[in-house]
Amino acid sequence: MIASSTLLRRALIADAVFSGVAGLALTFDAAPLAALLQLPEALLRETGLFLIVYACVVGWLGSRSTAPKPLILLVIAGNAAWTVGSVALLFSGLVTPNVLGEIFVAAQAVGTGVFAELQYMGLRRSGGAVAA
Repeated sequence: MIASSTLLRRALIADAVFSGVAGLALTFDAAPLAALLQLPEALLRETGLFLIVYACVVGWLGSRSTAPKPLILLVIAGNAAWTVGSVALLFSGLVTPNVLGEIFVAAQAVGTGVFAELQYMGLRRSGGAVAA
């Protein structure tokens, strides 16, 4: 367990809020968003369901003054992988979004990358190991 810095806690909470809002929108508005963005409805809905669970876990981590460092590292690595994966998806040819869909995927990739960086900076500012 580490003593979470204020920056780390705030970055985790912000990530949870944005992920939760996006998760709810993607889950409950998948069909209209799919038509608007020209992205597969199943991809949007399943991503939304994942984000709802993710937001709960990350929000819980952000609400703690101490947190398990391996779990924090997993969140940071996951955000970095999400960023890379989102960009790769656009270049893969597996989906053919319209321009708005490309902007949507690219914008959330950038946002996720920013969260990964803020969380990493917050982790570096966090205190050392504490007794559980």
